[in-house]
Amino acid sequence: MKLNELKLTNPYLGLPDECYDRVEASPLDKPYLIHANKAVAKILNIDESELDTDDFVKFLNGDHSVEGSDTFAMCYAGHQFGYFVPRLGDGRAINIGTIDKLQLQLKGAGVTEYSRNGDGRAVLRSSIREYLASEAMEGLSIPTTYCLGLIGSEHDVRREQIEKAAIVCRVSPTWVRFGTFEYFASQGMFEELKALADYVIDENFPHLKGKNDVYTMLFNEVMVITSRLMAQWMSVGFTHGVMNTDNMSIAGLTIDYGPYAFLDDFRHENVSNHTDTEGRYSFTNQPEVAKWNLQRLMQALSPLADMDKMEKILLIYDKIYIRYLHYYMCKKLGLEGTVEGDPELIDDMFDMLETLHVDYTLFMRTLSHYEGDREALLSTGLYHNPMNDWLDRYDARIKQIDKTERKKQMLRANPKYVLKNYMIQEAIDAANIGDFSVVDDLFKIAKNPFEEYPEFERWAGATPKEFKNQKLSCSS
Repeated sequence: MKLNELKLTNPYLGLPDECYDRVEASPLDKPYLIHANKAVAKILNIDESELDTDDFVKFLNGDHSVEGSDTFAMCYAGHQFGYFVPRLGDGRAINIGTIDKLQLQLKGAGVTEYSRNGDGRAVLRSSIREYLASEAMEGLSIPTTYCLGLIGSEHDVRREQIEKAAIVCRVSPTWVRFGTFEYFASQGMFEELKALADYVIDENFPHLKGKNDVYTMLFNEVMVITSRLMAQWMSVGFTHGVMNTDNMSIAGLTIDYGPYAFLDDFRHENVSNHTDTEGRYSFTNQPEVAKWNLQRLMQALSPLADMDKMEKILLIYDKIYIRYLHYYMCKKLGLEGTVEGDPELIDDMFDMLETLHVDYTLFMRTLSHYEGDREALLSTGLYHNPMNDWLDRYDARIKQIDKTERKKQMLRANPKYVLKNYMIQEAIDAANIGDFSVVDDLFKIAKNPFEEYPEFERWAGATPKEFKNQKLSCSS
């Protein structure tokens, strides 16, 4: 389909006026295309040939009229680092419409009612990070928002210094957050709260429609998919960095990529956000923070759903999370289901990796090829013990498992590459001088992270010492 044939709808605008503010995008100066996501374009039924046109750049810049588009910013609240902020909203993201229940949003498209004295812009570095990270998570089969395209510009913005502005066209089945429900509950707008819940059920949980106690069932659904998402994050060593309730998707998606990180050396207490001085959003805290955020959602839903029932639902969160985590980790370890002793084997592996300062992704990928010769594995750590001790236990566990099938399973579960921060910084540094080839290379890796790419072998090793465990800002 050509861009001039697109027809957008805006079901979110059917909600009460308090849910959004209509606003027009403010196009960037001298925009140019950095990258287009052909797979997402195909999902949206946009012809691939359109991605090379000036109209596509204008479309991403909010400067191309599309039938049915009615631009707006969404209103929400949120608990930020544990403290409630009663009014937030899309401060630099403008929604342009929906195609087949996929909602398109321009991040960095200008000031909205919710910008809170900000300029409504996104800088090039943060836009590159989000564009690549969303594709990396999709490549790892972890629920995420998507990106259709990324444009740069000659538009100056001030952060710590003068930088160039960019826009990412983000795509998602919903942009509703836990904090969206918190806003209306905290304002006592219960009719709007109900309308929002009905909208979310219709758009994202249609199998619940017509069920008894539907809002309690909605909470149960969100609890389960959130616990699964946390298990997936933990299994690949992903740290989100800013798990505020306004950054928690009601559909269990990874959303709002800011100071995120994939682990370098395995560290339970790894913190990716330099403003997180107390480690609230450290790697190891993520499952518990998600549970805390679900408690806030439960309170927001309490005018609609039975509180006692929701509390009982939340009581099983830990059990469901652990089951999911063990499921994904057993896949990564080549185990056929979980048997007695496996949880301890998994936990002790994590502790061993931290003790020996081992690169998590490299170790798991190397373990995928393990057939008894320990040299490659032992070389990933500082010392041979306690890795030898752990491998003795692992050998005993896999003794009866077919080697060929185990290897196949592990190579499907353990990526050769994840997009670590030093890799993305290399793409950003090149982009700042007009070279987007590293963005192209990392996008290729992100799309198929389990494949072998001899030309990118340098990115498959441990993170260079000088780049390990760096912290980033929220504007990153």
